[in-house]
Amino acid sequence: KPCPLCDEAKEVLEPYKRRFILQEVDITLPENSVWYDKYKYDIPVFHLNGKFLMKHRVDIQKFEDRLGKLELESE
Repeated sequence: KPCPLCDEAKEVLEPYKRRFILQEVDITLPENSVWYDKYKYDIPVFHLNGKFLMKHRVDIQKFEDRLGKLELESE
């Protein structure tokens, strides 16, 4: 389905695409019903390295801080 908020979020994250792997999950698919039940009113939702990060809009400062910490840990 169209998701303008998702499209906007992907645009904001575009400059960072070489620093992480974006995995999109269609919560309307039957196999993703757990995610649908949890987030149906809160899309888009972002997890980074398996942990909840933010929802509704990209908080670029929060994203940069968490991504930077993960990159430091992996060095």
